[in-house]
Amino acid sequence: MILLEANLKLILPVALLGAVVIFFIYRMYKMRHLLTSKVGPETSEHTLVLTDANFDKTISKGVTLVDFWAPWCAPCRIQGPIINDLANDMAGKAKIGKLDVDQNKRVAGKLGIRNIPTILVFKNGEIVKQFVGVKPKNTLIQEIEKHL
Repeated sequence: MILLEANLKLILPVALLGAVVIFFIYRMYKMRHLLTSKVGPETSEHTLVLTDANFDKTISKGVTLVDFWAPWCAPCRIQGPIINDLANDMAGKAKIGKLDVDQNKRVAGKLGIRNIPTILVFKNGEIVKQFVGVKPKNTLIQEIEKHL
């Protein structure tokens, strides 16, 4: 009888520990899948995909907002849909683009991009504002409108 009582007292803690371990294994699997998936940037029809080849020409005239990102960066994946919404809202007023820093090291190095997401606002090829980290759409809209 004593052996049975001791076993019953251990069942609940062992079951809880097992559930916690299984939960963490599942979360690690999901995070690994998210960070290692080779998904390209999700863009809207108005979001420009910038590269080392087209970057200088794109920012040379008018107001351009560029999101520097990487596929493995979780905050970048939060910022991405905000940039796409912004591109749709600012169509015809300003250019909105994304540059993958892993695929376009020349531009990222030239501009000294060390943290992502970094968002730069250019006016006629000159940087007029820099943001680091996830920013809400209204903050980005206000900054673009200052320079239109």
